[in-house]
Amino acid sequence: MVNKILEGAKSEGAVIDSIFLSDYKIKECDGCHACWKGLGCAKCDDMNKFYEKIIDSDAIVFGTPVYWYGPTALMKGFIDRFVYFNCPENREKIRGKSAVVAIPFEEEDEKASVATVEIFEKSLGYLEMNLTDVLLAPGVGEKGAILEKKIILERAFNTGKMLARSL
Repeated sequence: MVNKILEGAKSEGAVIDSIFLSDYKIKECDGCHACWKGLGCAKCDDMNKFYEKIIDSDAIVFGTPVYWYGPTALMKGFIDRFVYFNCPENREKIRGKSAVVAIPFEEEDEKASVATVEIFEKSLGYLEMNLTDVLLAPGVGEKGAILEKKIILERAFNTGKMLARSL
């Protein structure tokens, strides 16, 4: 789904960059608030590379499957580290950025995605980001199963196009 969103954005001339969280070491936020004291994040890990990428971006596309009725631990840890942007001197660096979220999940009932959607809505809303779309893909449990969901993939592509046009 994320690849289709990015493909759609690229078709409209957007320059894209992909990050697969599993390829990086991102430690959990422990609420030390070093970032609030002008010290930057105290964690010495790969997330520190991503802050500049996020700041330089016009939009962010998040993708996570539902795992035990929430985002994966990797994605939740990534979102938690956005506390960096909550400090007053960093808020302007993320305020108003557009975001799209892609959420595949095994169950057919969309209620299985409610907690995951709410985490993104509340977190991104709190940072005053513009959540432009949430794409749900129920019934996607096996790797590659999304490829059979042609309507969802078409919507993902069109979401990417609209996201790029809005920037």
